[in-house]
Amino acid sequence: MTLTITLNHRNFTMILRPVTMKEKIFLQLIWPRRNKMTKAIPVKTTWARRFDGYLFISSENDKDLPAIRAVESESRDNLWEKTRQGLIHAYQAEIDKYDYFMKADDDTFVIVENLRYLLAGKNPNEPFLMGRRFKTFIKQGYTSGGAGYVLSRAGLRLIAEGMIREISGCRKHYGPEDVNLGKCAEAVGVQIHDSLDEHQQEVFHPFRPTSMFNKGFMDRISWIHAYNYFPVKTGLDCCSDHTVSFHYVNPSEMYALEFLIYHLYPYGITRDIKQYEKARQLRNSQK
Repeated sequence: MTLTITLNHRNFTMILRPVTMKEKIFLQLIWPRRNKMTKAIPVKTTWARRFDGYLFISSENDKDLPAIRAVESESRDNLWEKTRQGLIHAYQAEIDKYDYFMKADDDTFVIVENLRYLLAGKNPNEPFLMGRRFKTFIKQGYTSGGAGYVLSRAGLRLIAEGMIREISGCRKHYGPEDVNLGKCAEAVGVQIHDSLDEHQQEVFHPFRPTSMFNKGFMDRISWIHAYNYFPVKTGLDCCSDHTVSFHYVNPSEMYALEFLIYHLYPYGITRDIKQYEKARQLRNSQK
């Protein structure tokens, strides 16, 4: 007999689905240097280490993290330039070593295994961008910076070369980093690929888990409903079972998520893929 576990998310059976993926993913982390022990170290000791390679982008060099100096000083106005220089560095130093390149913040939490699952079957030689898709400001939209976004190798090449040549949309200037990246992507022909799962649920999330699952909170945040490319689902339907990321996650929450995702194994949960699919169908039929 197969046991199922009952939670607020109705009856379901969890599994660990292995993803064999030969492609390598590099992580670029935007980090204000003042937060090394309180932000950078928690990121490094939890989710960042599951990438094939990572680098903190900051205003100083740090061999221990490691981090490189991309800007002269720390300020929100320098966020776009920090991102620009980080992407140019990834292009010049890492383009031949990796297939995909993710940008995230030091308060993002990424479930790397689900990112690999999302990218499985994709072609890194096709220029594309993936993330939480917003629809304002740019014709094809842009991807949320805080939730993190992923560029294919071909996408990084086009964007970085556009930045180096300082073409319109990719130059050094002020403004929101994620909007600027979206403008640059559109200018050089990098398309946004939708990241919804097979059940049309989001996998990149611009808020922490407790906010995403709070229907009242999400209903009150008017901008997310105005910006989101797809209709926002709230409550327990907010998030894919194969969620990739959350934003605004503090260090204590990072360690808690690390434990809950990777170390907590409730007794009686099966990890058989067929049982998982049956349980998923059962759960959907009960909605």
